[in-house]
Amino acid sequence: MQLPQPRGPLSSWLIAYLRNATTSPHPTVAVDDEPWSDDDLQLTLWCCYELHYRGFDGIDPEAEWDPAVLALRAALEVPWSAWLRRAHMPSPADSNAKPSQLLRQLVHSDHGPPLAAHLHRRATLEQFREFVRNRSVYQLKEADPHSFGIPRLDGAAKAALVEIQADEYGGGRPERMHAELFRATMRWLDLDDTYGHYVPDVPAVTLAHSNVMSLFALHRRWTGALIGHLAALEMTSTLPNRRYAAGATRLGADSVAAQYFTEHVEADAVHEQIAAHDLCDTYAAQHRENAIDIIFGAACSLGLDNLIAEHLMTSWTVGVPATTS
Repeated sequence: MQLPQPRGPLSSWLIAYLRNATTSPHPTVAVDDEPWSDDDLQLTLWCCYELHYRGFDGIDPEAEWDPAVLALRAALEVPWSAWLRRAHMPSPADSNAKPSQLLRQLVHSDHGPPLAAHLHRRATLEQFREFVRNRSVYQLKEADPHSFGIPRLDGAAKAALVEIQADEYGGGRPERMHAELFRATMRWLDLDDTYGHYVPDVPAVTLAHSNVMSLFALHRRWTGALIGHLAALEMTSTLPNRRYAAGATRLGADSVAAQYFTEHVEADAVHEQIAAHDLCDTYAAQHRENAIDIIFGAACSLGLDNLIAEHLMTSWTVGVPATTS
């Protein structure tokens, strides 16, 4: 994957530094009240995080541990994590309530923009294409951030996460990996299914949706938030994916093109129970001091997903492309 074009002074510095084109210190990171909408901040963070996944063509793999890059990432994470806490950190939970109960309450109280209903019944083919284009930033590495949690868990919680992740990776069959199923949907829509291809085109909020997973994945301190984030994904997946599948079929998708969505209808109904009970409840019993982080991670998942849905729906309402902001 090529490095994307910069969107401001922070990403300009990082890209130049990774290409050995500057030795100057990174620019000052300005505090933004809504860092999820800051194109420069989110793109820079995404590039810093991507160094820990597949990296970039022509860039030294050791760049992921470069002290200057890590210093910039840490500076960016200060306003980013501060906003996440302000927006989504719950008040101290009832010590007697299990995370599975609190997760269910959180999910049931969430009423975000009706994106799934729109894609089901009213979306045009181009709108569905834009939806999939934005989703591709994460879906083409689906499950990878949450897999960072495996070595940080023990016993039944570790086994539960591995069970979920094994399904995400196709149960040993490469063609059934969820990222590969998503590629089939992209090809139906005449989209480029190359990993990271649409990163230069998507808005800051789409990058933020991916970045919150990487923030939790790369900081052992946020293990509880990472599994809470996964639980929220699994617990809110079945009905929307049923609607996405119906919408894709309405627009001409065959069973192969819609399989990514239909697969999640069945799989996530099972994963929901494993994630809430076997994973989150077990982890909380072992780490009571971090139990609130589970709900925080879930709230971040729902909150960022709603912001993306709002961006797409607003763009379609006013008739402008849902590309970079």
